[in-house]
Amino acid sequence: MSDFPWLTLLWAVPAGGAVLILTLPPRMRPHVKWLALGASLVVLAISVGLAVGFDPGGAQYQFVESRSWIPAFGTKYALGVDGIALALVVLTAVLLPLLLIAGWNDADEDRRRATHRYVALMLLVEAMVMISFTALDILLFYIFFEAMLIPMYFLIAGFGGPAEAGLRSRAAVKFLLYNLAGGLIMLAAVIGLYAATTDMGSGTFDFREIVAAISSGSLDIDPTVAKALFLGFMFAFAVKAPLWPLHTWLPDAAVQATPASAVLMMAVVDKVGTFAMLRYCVQLFPDATRYFTPLVITLAVIGIVYGAILAIGQTDMMRLIAYTSISHFGFIILGIFALTSQGQAGSTLYMVNHGIATAALMLIAGFLITRRGTRNIADYGGVQKVAPIMAGTFLVAGLATLSLPGLGPFVSEFLVLIGTFTRYPVAAVCATIALVLAAIYVLWMYQRVMTGPVTAGNEKIPDLKRRELAVVAPLIALLLVLGIYPKPVMDVIDPAVGHTLTVIDQHDPAPAVAEPDGGGR
Repeated sequence: MSDFPWLTLLWAVPAGGAVLILTLPPRMRPHVKWLALGASLVVLAISVGLAVGFDPGGAQYQFVESRSWIPAFGTKYALGVDGIALALVVLTAVLLPLLLIAGWNDADEDRRRATHRYVALMLLVEAMVMISFTALDILLFYIFFEAMLIPMYFLIAGFGGPAEAGLRSRAAVKFLLYNLAGGLIMLAAVIGLYAATTDMGSGTFDFREIVAAISSGSLDIDPTVAKALFLGFMFAFAVKAPLWPLHTWLPDAAVQATPASAVLMMAVVDKVGTFAMLRYCVQLFPDATRYFTPLVITLAVIGIVYGAILAIGQTDMMRLIAYTSISHFGFIILGIFALTSQGQAGSTLYMVNHGIATAALMLIAGFLITRRGTRNIADYGGVQKVAPIMAGTFLVAGLATLSLPGLGPFVSEFLVLIGTFTRYPVAAVCATIALVLAAIYVLWMYQRVMTGPVTAGNEKIPDLKRRELAVVAPLIALLLVLGIYPKPVMDVIDPAVGHTLTVIDQHDPAPAVAEPDGGGR
């Protein structure tokens, strides 16, 4: 199985599907949704095969493909997955078919001719994300880290909120400018890293070679240079993640995009930023990581509390959910930079659980908003009386968002807090404030939207349809399974996290043991 280019298929199938859809003659365009769904299901089947064939106790990177790309620059077309990347590859592959089904009618009605462009853009984003998660060459990663902004920009600008007010285009431009600025700074850091590797004899972008050289001491980057390079990489990833105070593009983009596109952005695209922090920042610049860890942890804790407080104050349902994601990304980054096995394993699992929980909550909210025609929370009330299944699934998704025990996010958030507390107890204690705030913003939103008397205009809201249930049911099931039995996922993640900490020579703090009081009986 490892000799076959499975990882190439992961991105080639959706990319090829997108190209085919865009070039189909008009008479064939009524079938483009089914073609896109078929391509995404093929990717899902491949990712499941990779998960089954992956050996957690085997080589660090598996299913490796490596071919010379630009020999003059030492650049390779190199792909491979470890346990961390595999978890995110499977998450992406699971979500895309569900998002296509959820957004089945998003590009219809007055934009019927654009339906083929909408589904093609969704597939292009999937293809570029898959390359980013599997790339083992830094330049290859950078190219698609930036390239995914293009289809995501058109998804926000071309589809979603009303175009007349100009808010949609403004949000798309803001998203693009923020992320392009981060990418350009990262490009300078990538070039700087390449120049530093010339001390090895010839410059290279091969991630594995550079990490091995740094670990063995054969590549010794000047500490000041290493700190500057770390900041260049970290800035780009902090914008993508997003980390406070570089987050301001996210609420606008999430509100103006379609619910399916917003989930694609927050649950999939933004995970590339946190994944890259764990892979590139930590492993390429271990000393700089330790130097900047107090700063990053401080920003992460601020983001956790800030996002939760602002979520409480929102009157727009979609904007509220967007601010909850800012808080959750703070938890993910906190766990990464705690530099403990529990923290980093919890962060990786949190990436998966956040993607599922956010998808469920935002898509159900999107189904409700489509029926009622407003995002204003005050316009709702009593929905559970007319649409009980929608209200029940919305409650489960909301409880997952606040990390209720028994649902997936609880396990990951608990691991992050435990892993942080062993090294940074003050940061962990401050982060727990968000647990109380999360209960406030989720339960208060549910109370205002779903309970009480039926507000005028909500009497005829229909319950979830079969297509919508086909989207929501798997997400709720995954939240329950990962909340009760996360072991299969953790068995894949833990060895990769252990390897990361070994590479940077970082060990978990020894548990404190109380001294005997000397007055034994």
